[in-house]
Amino acid sequence: MRKLTIPPHIHWLIDNGERLQTSDGKEIKVFEFQHKNDDAILSAWATHFRNQYCADKDIDDLRNGTGLTRKDYLINLKFPSEKHDEKDSSSILGPSIRAGDFAELLISDYLEFLLGYFVPRTRYDHKTIRNESPKASDLIGFKISQLDNFSPDDEMFIFEVKAKFTSPVDGNRLQDAVNGSSKDDLRKAESLNAIKQRYKTEKKRKEKQLIERFQDKVGKPFIEKSGAVAFLEKEVFNKTNFSQTDTSAHTNQNNLFVIAVKGEKMMPLVHELYRRAADEA
Repeated sequence: MRKLTIPPHIHWLIDNGERLQTSDGKEIKVFEFQHKNDDAILSAWATHFRNQYCADKDIDDLRNGTGLTRKDYLINLKFPSEKHDEKDSSSILGPSIRAGDFAELLISDYLEFLLGYFVPRTRYDHKTIRNESPKASDLIGFKISQLDNFSPDDEMFIFEVKAKFTSPVDGNRLQDAVNGSSKDDLRKAESLNAIKQRYKTEKKRKEKQLIERFQDKVGKPFIEKSGAVAFLEKEVFNKTNFSQTDTSAHTNQNNLFVIAVKGEKMMPLVHELYRRAADEA
């Protein structure tokens, strides 16, 4: 399996012990993302971030024939748009897609490096439309004892992540995440199949076998967990009435984990990370 050095930026995700409650009594764990202007950490993060969209070893081959530099290839063909371009109607969604991608990738790091799950990184490098979110479940993590010795204690953890880094506050993004997470019960089969197809194409036999282990819950029981995350600018967080969030209708309510993340100056950080990722390619 892939092994990555734990990236230092993940230590900026701080659990200060703050907890809230939904209307039906579900605990909301609150994290604060306390990022700093640290060139070394931001540069290392930008490399890690860039490689989710395009492995460094593949950039030159992929940009061949385009006449684009590495930077321009990433900005124009891989990364979501920074702002609206009158010549590109799809770019109006670019900033919100950037925020969403950023949040999903950071929560992927949380799931992998802090919670210890194996997280397939197959969602972003094959995006066909850069200013759209990939279909299917946002991210999935797995814990397994042995490939050849299945245990009912093996785990699959599916997260739905919503982001809001700009004003005004319109609705409850945590409720949106809960509602979206409930739909993962319908999407998980297609999501698992898409991941397995990628591993088959890439001839990653062990990874493919791991996904197969979780495709038949009846024949090979396992624990299925769900996560709903709202990643918010602190101003948006402070104006959100989390006590109105209702998880009672969730399809996996007993194994649902609810998280709210707050941070300051998040959109400038997002743009800076994409800038570094392109400039330092």
